[in-house]
Amino acid sequence: MSPDSSSHDTEPPHDVGDGDGLNVVVVVMDTARAAETVPATSQLTPTLASLAAAGTEFTRAYTSSPWTLPSHASLFTGLYTAAHGAHGGHTYLDADHETLPEAFDSVGYETVGVSNNCWITGEFGFDQGFETFRKGWQYLQSDVDTGSIIRASGPKERLTSLREQLFAGNPAVTLANIAYERYLCGDDGAARTTDWIGEWLENRTTRSESRPFFLFCNYIEPHIKYDPPREYAEQFLSTSEVAEATQLRQDPRAYDVGEYNLSDREFELLSGLYRGELAYVDSQIGRLREALKETNEWENTIFIVLGDHGENIGEYGFFGHQYNLHKTLVHVPLVITGGPFSDGGQQDGFVQLLDLVPTLLDATGISAPALAMQAQGRSFHPASTQPAREAVYAEHIEPQPTVEALEARFGELPERVRTFDRSLRSVRTDRASYIRGSDGSQWLYLANSGEHHNRVAERPVLAASLDTQLDGWLGTVERSRTSETAVDMTPATERRLADLGYL
Repeated sequence: MSPDSSSHDTEPPHDVGDGDGLNVVVVVMDTARAAETVPATSQLTPTLASLAAAGTEFTRAYTSSPWTLPSHASLFTGLYTAAHGAHGGHTYLDADHETLPEAFDSVGYETVGVSNNCWITGEFGFDQGFETFRKGWQYLQSDVDTGSIIRASGPKERLTSLREQLFAGNPAVTLANIAYERYLCGDDGAARTTDWIGEWLENRTTRSESRPFFLFCNYIEPHIKYDPPREYAEQFLSTSEVAEATQLRQDPRAYDVGEYNLSDREFELLSGLYRGELAYVDSQIGRLREALKETNEWENTIFIVLGDHGENIGEYGFFGHQYNLHKTLVHVPLVITGGPFSDGGQQDGFVQLLDLVPTLLDATGISAPALAMQAQGRSFHPASTQPAREAVYAEHIEPQPTVEALEARFGELPERVRTFDRSLRSVRTDRASYIRGSDGSQWLYLANSGEHHNRVAERPVLAASLDTQLDGWLGTVERSRTSETAVDMTPATERRLADLGYL
């Protein structure tokens, strides 16, 4: 057990195969950043605000990585990126790591995962421990990406893609998914995901399922491309502004390399669409809560809502969530209600998303010794004896996409973009935030003063102290490196990830 690990001593461990355990629901608002969601407000996210009022809102929650794959790997394993090894150079969660769903499955829970982000699928190792795992963007589960047909730029390209995809799998399933994505799906899978979970909950009631369950759900809507249902966009933009905003190019990698520009006003329009996406996902979370209530599961459920990472929408000269560790990317919402987290109010101490692993083991009391020993986080269960955090840490071990991939797509790159070819690590304390690059670059920002003025030259002693603290932390969590290999993705996955701005 690492020095940062939970002692897992708040409740005696037990097996729950006989149905006496608390349900656990983990809902990820993909790409939700703290700037719009902390503290939760009834104007933007009324469901999240009501959950916070009834439960506990952690106002200083931080992810350990600024993008999906390593952040979810930490969420599932309780490990920092340096330990679990899933990042841009090794795009896979290795099976030798214990995961939360495996722990709950081992003691008799029903384990169900629904993902709307194609990084978080079995293709990249994230189905470990799930009895049922669904791709929320598909009507019928298939390895064929019908989205490539829908996204084709013209009739000829669409016919070519259709021909390729029809012969890549079951034609009937492929046609059904095309019809769903082209004509029936009004979002990025959120509504269908909530519908499916509601049906699954009703079926549990029908068959008198007594086992408790662990449910994971990723809603991807706040991710690029921002395209909320019009009624949600018009909560933050006028009708004419919505029309203008939806015509703006949303290509983060092209923006980052300087292929095109966006004005401050255009970024404000995109921010309106982004807020609309958050509001829409919040409404889906409200529907999910109602489904739990209607099936009499709510009172026996620990319900968690979090952002896996944040987003830059023009801040610091970036668009999306790559190539930096600014607060906009690592400060995220975290609200928990139910069980020991009811009526907890606002908690302003530092917590990390990977702390959820020991926290949930404490909250449910399940026996998962391998996962408990593996976890590098600290339990923030109200009865935990672990000391409060004095700092939070984040890593961006390898840029995704790499500078070489950017060069292959865009040709000659500006010098600023070539500096992205580095790893980054950060530490944040009550005094300051410090970020260090593997190329020797350093940034120091004083607490509560924003992250625009680098004060390394002004405060060298403080920078050196935090640099030493960062080294000390890394020495306790870093483990032998996973081989630097990437998954041999299917063409369908490559196309979908390219659409999300990763490739």
